Amino acid sequence: MRVIGIDPGLRNMGWGIIDVDGSRLSHVANGTCKSDGGADLAERLLDLFTQLSAVFATYRPNAAAVEQTFVNKDAVATLKLGQARGIALLVPAHAGIAVGEYLPNAVKKAVVGVGHADKRQIDHMVRLQLPGVKIAGPDAADALAIAICHAHHCQSAGHLARAVARAAS
Repeated sequence: MRVIGIDPGLRNMGWGIIDVDGSRLSHVANGTCKSDGGADLAERLLDLFTQLSAVFATYRPNAAAVEQTFVNKDAVATLKLGQARGIALLVPAHAGIAVGEYLPNAVKKAVVGVGHADKRQIDHMVRLQLPGVKIAGPDAADALAIAICHAHHCQSAGHLARAVARAAS
């Protein structure tokens, strides 16, 4: 299974791709889609859509995960972030891929072991789980953490489905 994790952002949208083979995780690629802060909102969203679509065309993931984001202090920033998040959901859906969505604390707990880890701890644990990875920045590290979280979730769901099937037979 090839998983892409996406960390939504209007200025910087992180992405990270891993391959999952049983319990083995391996790094494929990571980066950041950047939009021009001086452009109008529609152009920025189109730019993010185009860049993320190119990532999908290049790496062809078959599973996707996006972080659920909440910003409460600034309503305008929350709306703009929500629109960037819409791009992060649209591109995988357009590719025919179901999208897992995870709260930031769930991602941190899956990768670090605690729900209130800081960015430094996330980066460190991503590097431990993906030896030799060269991370393109904090947004890409977060995206790789989201992909790792989704991989763990899919593995757990698979174990549960097999156990239910065995119990039913």
